[in-house]
Amino acid sequence: MTAAASLSIHASAVLVGDRAVLIRGPSGAGKSRLVFELILAGQAGQIPEAMLVGDDRLFAEAKSRRLWVRPVPELAGLIEIRGLGIRRLDFAAEAMVGLVIDLEAADAARLPAPEALRTTVHGVELPRIPVGAGFSALLMVVAALTTIESSTSLDPMDDCSKGIGNHISPTIATE
Repeated sequence: MTAAASLSIHASAVLVGDRAVLIRGPSGAGKSRLVFELILAGQAGQIPEAMLVGDDRLFAEAKSRRLWVRPVPELAGLIEIRGLGIRRLDFAAEAMVGLVIDLEAADAARLPAPEALRTTVHGVELPRIPVGAGFSALLMVVAALTTIESSTSLDPMDDCSKGIGNHISPTIATE
């Protein structure tokens, strides 16, 4: 990655398996916490092995229609753990992004619209999870990494005989 082609972004990233999870949000939203939680989930075997890419500031670059991130040199291997301060971890020097998490997202919803589940970063379209303020992102990220999207219905209302979109299938709690 060259400095001229790289875009500096305020975000954190963790490599999970062979793809990075890019975590964006305002200061204090929990980016570092989510990185560390994902690393712990990887150590516990709940998700593939996870490793820090960078915390708080990253360089991003689009190459061959993929988004790559790397830590800024001054922060490489460093993460802030609230209440403990700055700590050192092993880190990946570069990773391809496979998922974007937006913390404290204004468009977060219980059943988000399909367009809310995609974003474009540095010209590359990626899957996205918008997380509302006050919600724990960890469960949503683990679910996204370990489950397969349902193909039973394109519209959640299709499976609801009462038209309120609150049912998983027409045979569960429909009366």
